[in-house]
Amino acid sequence: MTERSVAIIGKGMIGISLAVLFTGNGIPTIVLAKNSEVGLEKYRTYYKDLIVQGLVTEKQATACEKRLSFTENYADLADVEVVIECVTEKLEVKYEVYRQIEANCPHLKAIASTTSAISPVDLASGMSQREKVMVAHPYNPPHMVPCVELVKNDFTSQEALDAVVTLLESCGREVCKMNKPAPGFIANRLQHALYREAVYMVEQGICGPEDIDKCIRSSWGPRYTSIGLFDHFDYAGLDLIANIETYLYPDLCDTKTVHPSLQERLDRGDLGYKTGVGYYDWRERDMDAFRKKTSDPYLRFFNWKLPED
Repeated sequence: MTERSVAIIGKGMIGISLAVLFTGNGIPTIVLAKNSEVGLEKYRTYYKDLIVQGLVTEKQATACEKRLSFTENYADLADVEVVIECVTEKLEVKYEVYRQIEANCPHLKAIASTTSAISPVDLASGMSQREKVMVAHPYNPPHMVPCVELVKNDFTSQEALDAVVTLLESCGREVCKMNKPAPGFIANRLQHALYREAVYMVEQGICGPEDIDKCIRSSWGPRYTSIGLFDHFDYAGLDLIANIETYLYPDLCDTKTVHPSLQERLDRGDLGYKTGVGYYDWRERDMDAFRKKTSDPYLRFFNWKLPED
């Protein structure tokens, strides 16, 4: 692992969560952003949650915060080797960030963007050192969820890839490498393929949302937290899998547009939790219990190298 500080550009949810992760593993971290007090408040809130969960002590949280600093001046990043870019999903904004980094970071080995949508090919076109840019897409919150999808552009160097992989793996992240860019990367392509079929089943009257969710939680959902999809299908036998697919595939949804039932909800303004109603009615739900459920599966991945002083 590099002895130099890591820089994070942006103080949003992802950027500050990554600052929590890096400092939690003893890595000096500089966050470049305006209104540092807002970022520091978010940072401390994350640590308060970790303390409540019994994952971090007050002493450890204090030691981690000593490794965090904020700046608004790119000149303060002169010593960094790896920069994590977490700014808004606008290419012109990212390009300006990259120009500043190239001008102020003489030891730069890699820039990793946390974008969830933009291709690294497009990102690289905004840099003169295009061999140093890539996508490193985490899942929220990245200090708890271990998956990071790593996507290179056509010119990304092995040195740049190695620098980012070393950083992430030193913090216990599961780096999932893509051979080439594709919309949605890995996890979202899989997740939305599943969601497409789930919504279709509801629209066809095959079952309701509650029973689909119940089925996932009580059948193969837990299995895939321990073994993988290819593990399971190889173990079951590919001849069996081929027979099932021959029978099943013609009946599966293959729509290329938003489902009618989803569009109807959008038109009504029923957007899910944030408006109170989606496919479910969220207005009477215990949201504290729900948030706890969303984080519980990831607690077993907590393996930080916490500093003590």
